Amino acid sequence: MLKTLLIKNYALIEELNVEFERGLNIITGETGAGKSIIIDALSLVLGERADTDSVRKGAEKAVVEGLFDTAGNQKLKKLLEKNEIDFSDELIVRREVSIKGQSRSFINDSPVTTSLLKEAGDLLVDLHGQHEHQSLLRTETHIDLLDDYGRLEGLVNEFSRAYHKTHQILNELKELKAKEQQLMERRSLYEFQIKEIDAVSPHAGEEDELENELRILENAEKLFSATERLYQMLYEGDNAVHDRIILARNELENLAAIDTSFGEPRNEANSAAAIIDELAKFIQQYNSKIEFNPERLEGIRNRLGNIALLKKKYGGSLEAVITLRENIGREFELANNFQTEISSLVKRFEAERKIVSEIAQRLSIKRHEVGKKAGKSIIMALGELGIPNALFETVITTSPAQNKDDAIIKLGKEYLTATPEGMDFVEFHISTNVGEDPKPLAKVASGGEISRIMLAMKMILAKSDRLPLLIFDEIDVGVSGRIAQAVGQSLKKLSQFHQVIAITHLPQIAGFADIHFVVEKTEDKQRAVTTIRKLAIEARVEEVAKLMSGEEVTKSGLESARELMGIK
Repeated sequence: MLKTLLIKNYALIEELNVEFERGLNIITGETGAGKSIIIDALSLVLGERADTDSVRKGAEKAVVEGLFDTAGNQKLKKLLEKNEIDFSDELIVRREVSIKGQSRSFINDSPVTTSLLKEAGDLLVDLHGQHEHQSLLRTETHIDLLDDYGRLEGLVNEFSRAYHKTHQILNELKELKAKEQQLMERRSLYEFQIKEIDAVSPHAGEEDELENELRILENAEKLFSATERLYQMLYEGDNAVHDRIILARNELENLAAIDTSFGEPRNEANSAAAIIDELAKFIQQYNSKIEFNPERLEGIRNRLGNIALLKKKYGGSLEAVITLRENIGREFELANNFQTEISSLVKRFEAERKIVSEIAQRLSIKRHEVGKKAGKSIIMALGELGIPNALFETVITTSPAQNKDDAIIKLGKEYLTATPEGMDFVEFHISTNVGEDPKPLAKVASGGEISRIMLAMKMILAKSDRLPLLIFDEIDVGVSGRIAQAVGQSLKKLSQFHQVIAITHLPQIAGFADIHFVVEKTEDKQRAVTTIRKLAIEARVEEVAKLMSGEEVTKSGLESARELMGIK
């Protein structure tokens, strides 16, 4: 929903700030007053092409800013989050165009590209008239509109899940087949590398273990001599530390018997004696285990040399060698069992393809049923809006897969292309003239006629179409009388589900307004200025009366206007 629209220095508009409301917002005004300028400004902030000629003379830049209520617009939320823009229930969209030709776009004060602004605009507004923001003219939206109308979301989601699962298996199968030649070519190399690494069979941490053992063996004599000296020094030699500690402890025992304050030092001496005993015991045991083993020493040196060669050849570290062995082992195993792996994936793919094809067929049948139902209703609505001889068709087609092995969908002997939305391509076709075959919607209708066609379709799709704001420009071209009354009634009904903004010259349409604005052009300082004002109820009656009878409003004209508006 569009809450406010701010326009500065755009064409005839110096500054304009209009607050729109829910329901049916009608805009009227004299020809040339600038009604379409307001719509053009709005289309600018929705991502349409910027033109420097639109900057008001004497100004440096034109600014258009829209404040939208976006609560519940999940598609817009996903788009903004994907582009790292904060989403909130209120969205400020701004466009600036300078006289130098520079254009800047912002969403919630974050600079964005014009293309992103247009993507966001397509999710905020459907603008019907001589503008590009017309969802029904974009063929890619037709399938979503049909699915929304038919309440097929659950079935579409079921298909989408099955499609992605099948597609993932297909990708795995493609990747495996692509590796076949490479695996066969590298199989001999892998076999050689495996044999070379396995001949040494290193394990994680082994290098550190061997180097520690090598260091001990290379220094066996030094270790033996040093531990022998230490043992003598601590325990067995003359004046050994153990003996002297015992003597000191005995003296402390005697002193403690006299003065209890020596009790703690005596205990510490006992602890020191115990530590010396343990230390001497460890050194004696270590000394007894020292071996002089030249053969083991040579074996360690040789193994470290072999590990060093593997490191140099296969990655620079023992961890790299072990990781490589694991990886090429898997590849070698895959090469030896390639056909088994392929067969397993093919079976999985065929099983999933059967499932997804069955869902696609059910979905397609539903779409054909929904398309016929929608077509009948739209033809009736078109007749009420003054297009009595219309034909409307929902054309649903499929496309053969270029490569049957890559096809997600298989029905009998037929292989079909698919997207996450199904196997169907949906396009709306219409004919508005007797004797003419229906043709693609975008190629047939234009101007006021397309607005009425859109209105008819929106009336049928209203409850399911999630676009919050619909704008109708030139909707009254070529209509009058009873048809104009029908157009007004349709807009009123449509405004129950959407915010609707419509520009009109017809009293039959303006009379249905929930909110009525009038656009006026005045001369200010020898400059033309376009303004807009919201009308109170009596002013609304007078404006409708003017639309009925011209500038001179009579009492009977006011009464007719009240009758048309349903006001007593």
